[in-house]
Amino acid sequence: MAASNNFYDLYRHGSLGLTLTDALDELIRDESITPQLAMKVLTQFDRVVAETLQEKVKARLTFKGSLDTYRFCDEVWTFLIRNVTFKMEGNQGTVVADKVKIVSCSAKRNEDK
Repeated sequence: MAASNNFYDLYRHGSLGLTLTDALDELIRDESITPQLAMKVLTQFDRVVAETLQEKVKARLTFKGSLDTYRFCDEVWTFLIRNVTFKMEGNQGTVVADKVKIVSCSAKRNEDK
């Protein structure tokens, strides 16, 4: 689940992380960079995304829905929620979704505790 640093690799599975991984794979295939350098880039990506979200994102929202399933494994909570309504702070509107998956990890990794 986590990289060999102090940050989770969750954001690698988003569109930006997948695009970065594809680009790094291509550079490795072309022998432009080493696999070790690619791993350093991904580790840096994990750190920068986590720190930027923590420092820059101040928006808040509330949500309501029906909890379908939940699980707790290796200090990670996963919630599957159906018929979800998100309300943005400051009356910026609502967003409705049929199904949402929320993954919640401790801010501190086990190695840091």
